[in-house]
Amino acid sequence: MDFAANLTLSALGQQILVGLSRTTILFIVASGLSLVLGVLRIPNLAHGSLYMIGAFVTYSVAMALGGGAFGFWLALIVAPVLVAAVSFAVERGIFRHLYDREHLMLLLFTFSLTLVFNDMVKLIWGADYRSLSPPEVLKGFVTIFGLPFPRYNLFLLMLGPVVALGLWWLTNRTKIGKIARAAAVDREMVGAVGINVSRVFSSVFVIGCFLAGLGGALVAPTQNITQGMDHAIIIETFLIIIVGGLGNIWGALLGALIFGLTDSVGILICPQFAIVFPYAAVVTVLLVRPKGLLKSTW
Repeated sequence: MDFAANLTLSALGQQILVGLSRTTILFIVASGLSLVLGVLRIPNLAHGSLYMIGAFVTYSVAMALGGGAFGFWLALIVAPVLVAAVSFAVERGIFRHLYDREHLMLLLFTFSLTLVFNDMVKLIWGADYRSLSPPEVLKGFVTIFGLPFPRYNLFLLMLGPVVALGLWWLTNRTKIGKIARAAAVDREMVGAVGINVSRVFSSVFVIGCFLAGLGGALVAPTQNITQGMDHAIIIETFLIIIVGGLGNIWGALLGALIFGLTDSVGILICPQFAIVFPYAAVVTVLLVRPKGLLKSTW
């Protein structure tokens, strides 16, 4: 097979742009998981299920309002907020009673939540595929460096840095972010000075799950919405935060870049084995820097 035939400069540039837009989705979901894992020390396997619920809710809200631009933009707000509300109920009802338990119990509990959420999705939406089109303003293509590029992917490219800067501001410049970082290091000391650690944990958990719902909402127009879409994303996001550095927002962005770009370029170079490329990149990084590319902030 002549791989060089596919590896033209224009094709490579186009695939890099596509990989960068996929990076936005991966980063948003991974940053939410990184917050929860870094502060609460909870390996939330249900994070991918919340991503899936966000995609299904986006579809339902958009279709209920006629599938137009208004329905789509409203769905981008409603879906992550609804996912955050579900996560708040789960955290206040169950999670807050389990923070002092062993990590294995927390892991098993979050796994059980994935089963519950998957059955809930099947009960509400069934097992059929769903698809959602972006609004008219985001349909079609634009030309970037002489290459056609989907408008919706350009929207994702522009949104990624905004989310990254917003998360950096939240964790480094706001009171809740500073308290969360302190609680991640020594929650007993934070509680001893009169701060309600349980409320801080609840806030961080809801913010992390909101990001999962936002990622699901944003991915809805780019792929089929179906049961099982949570499995791949949860594996990818765990690898991303490990590669980037636990709790490091810029590390999550860097890990997402590595994963998104190697996957996209792999499709161009060798489509049959494209899935191997991002995992090979992750293994290579971890062999060189087992603790991640950037310093853990927690």
